[in-house]
Amino acid sequence: MIVSSIKTFGKYCTFMTQVFRVPEKWKVFLKSVVFEINKLGVDSIPLVLIISLFIGAVICIQMTINIVSPLIPSYSTGLATREILLLEFSSTMMCLILAGKVGSNIASEIGTMRVTEQIDAMEIMGINSACFIVLPKIIGFVLFVPVLCIFSMFFGLIGGWLIAEFTTMLTVENYIFGIQSFFNEWYVWYGIIKTVVFAYIITSVAAFYGYYVKGGSLEVGKASTNAVVASSILILLADVILTKLLLQ
Repeated sequence: MIVSSIKTFGKYCTFMTQVFRVPEKWKVFLKSVVFEINKLGVDSIPLVLIISLFIGAVICIQMTINIVSPLIPSYSTGLATREILLLEFSSTMMCLILAGKVGSNIASEIGTMRVTEQIDAMEIMGINSACFIVLPKIIGFVLFVPVLCIFSMFFGLIGGWLIAEFTTMLTVENYIFGIQSFFNEWYVWYGIIKTVVFAYIITSVAAFYGYYVKGGSLEVGKASTNAVVASSILILLADVILTKLLLQ
């Protein structure tokens, strides 16, 4: 298993050297990047907003229920909701969700191109298929994912505000005071930095599994599943490393 993992990692590194080449036609490349931003990033906005809104509401409810000690200030619910969203949910948890949507999409798309011999046709024509297909996806998603992260943070806080506004669990004044108290701007940048790294992991790993598919439609499905699993594991590993490096 260790030998197999080392071989896979070496194959991945070789694949990345093919991907990160200077594009032959910049006009075509930039057009592809804009298309991928729209397909992978903009189309993910509704999913991010809906999930963040409900998760923010749930976090607020759970914090209100569990913070019952008279020694704890009433504004702690808003503060705890903000910290959870900024530090972990809007970066790590959101990217784990996007790994299922974006990662499976990329792996299945490139895998289908492989089994239908479209990639082979590009190679015959002398086109660097890895760069032509994969690089716009990586650049496009990495550029747009900070926007998704910020949207997630904002709508998560809106979800908590809705609980304060339409229930009697806590007051709006205490919630707003809590999300404003002891604010650390670095936590926002910390979340954005993590999402950029995670976006690269999602796109590159999914493209790798899709690019080297062998067989038919069944293998494309397996590659898509393996891409999501591998991306999720690597995101969690990177989360531990980045947290140690950026918050120590």
